[in-house]
Amino acid sequence: MCLYGMGKRQKLKVVFKQSHQDQLMLLPPNLDELISADHPVRVVSSVLDKVDIGQLIAGYKGGGTTSYHPRILLKVLVYGYINNIYSSRKLEESVSSNIYFMWLAGMSKPDHNTINRFRGERLQKTLQPIFTQVVLLLCEEGLLNIKELYTDGTKIEANANRYTFIWGKSIGTNRNRIKEQLNSLWQYAQSVAAAEMDDTDPTSFDKIDAEKVTATIEKINEALKDKPVNKDVKQKLNYAKKNWPAALEKYEQQEKILGENRGSYSKTDKDATFMRMKEDHMKNGQLKPAYNVQISTNNQYIASYTIHQNTTDTNTLITHLDNHIKSFKSKPRNITADAGYGSEQNYQWLEDKKITAYVKHNQFDRMQHTDTRDKASFTAGSLEYDEQRNEYLCPIGEPMKHIGWMIQETKGGYPQITDSYQAKNCKGCFLREICHQQKGNRIIEVANNYRRLRDKAEKRLKTKRGIEKRKQRCFDVEPVFANIKNNHHFKRFMLRGIDKVNVETGLLALAHNLRKKAA
Repeated sequence: MCLYGMGKRQKLKVVFKQSHQDQLMLLPPNLDELISADHPVRVVSSVLDKVDIGQLIAGYKGGGTTSYHPRILLKVLVYGYINNIYSSRKLEESVSSNIYFMWLAGMSKPDHNTINRFRGERLQKTLQPIFTQVVLLLCEEGLLNIKELYTDGTKIEANANRYTFIWGKSIGTNRNRIKEQLNSLWQYAQSVAAAEMDDTDPTSFDKIDAEKVTATIEKINEALKDKPVNKDVKQKLNYAKKNWPAALEKYEQQEKILGENRGSYSKTDKDATFMRMKEDHMKNGQLKPAYNVQISTNNQYIASYTIHQNTTDTNTLITHLDNHIKSFKSKPRNITADAGYGSEQNYQWLEDKKITAYVKHNQFDRMQHTDTRDKASFTAGSLEYDEQRNEYLCPIGEPMKHIGWMIQETKGGYPQITDSYQAKNCKGCFLREICHQQKGNRIIEVANNYRRLRDKAEKRLKTKRGIEKRKQRCFDVEPVFANIKNNHHFKRFMLRGIDKVNVETGLLALAHNLRKKAA
């Protein structure tokens, strides 16, 4: 560096600070002094220090080598999830190199196997109560209110192969194919050896299994033993005897895994169901193995969470709120949710529990537009109902008499009662062409209880309070998912199996709440 002054040129020497890299210290450094008083790591430590982890400690058996304290491992995991560190190997590295993790762990250095076993096994039945305690601590500080909930769901991809799957429909198709081929063999055997075959056709059973197939094939072989048999039939019988019983046993096991409400599962994570994902990189909504994550929030804090295998939100609400009630031993005053939850079963359950439902039905948003309302004025749901006489009035005011009812079971197993009503005389009516396209007098089918509950919810949603709730839902629960997925890059679970995925979701929820508290 040079200065030009008074006609003379002077050089200034640059002086650098000294390096003390190799200098010995009389006393070791105190990590606590290196961490600021308002750092988020202190929030994690102080909150989790207040939590009772007796249930978690009770899972440890005495004897053998010493174990890392579960409170330390819990703090490390939660702080890792706060900082987008989800891998056990990266957490192992952090407790050895990051001063915040080192301080949090008290200089302990658990390896990745210890961290992963703790997360995947020991937290399975104990994390939910810990999360509940943290939520109650936040409630005491006035940060959220568990009596007013905003509920929504999102799909997060499972840690499973996207291309190895089992479909429920394929199982049914394959079983029917075996049944048809078995029936064909039986008919052939009857045509060749009618005397040896009795009149009882074992292929007429509604559902065939390995035992029935084996017995039928043996009977066919016995009947054809001394008869001239087509070569192709012999080959098919040998193939059937060797493969069909095992195939049917396999199908039976696959159906057990599927259960009653699932249509698919992944071979590498049998608890994961194939769902249509919005965040697909191909932008075409591909089916991927995933879990349906449901949360209820208040003031953008997560009050409760549950994991589901359902591809839609409709049949998750009751289970989700049941879990909330059991965890906090109290029910919410009201709940706000979008149209995905607006079923008769959900409305009825909320009414029975005396929980005020600010829940849209599936036509609510469409019916807010004038054009849609005009087009829907002839639909069964828009016709006026006379409850005392149990009859509907057609568009010109003529009564439609009750002619019968039936019970239909929904996909969720809810028995929905549907009533039928018929108009008196549609012939010659000036609205006939635009009213309906049926051949005779118009018949409508209406679930009256659902209509009552739907109208009640719609009226509530249009009140001043209802409008506030609808607006609040948009920026209360939805930003939580956006924050977790986009800001903190959690779009795929690390662990496999619904129990372990439930732990990961709990850690995500804990991390979100403590991150927000520390902000």
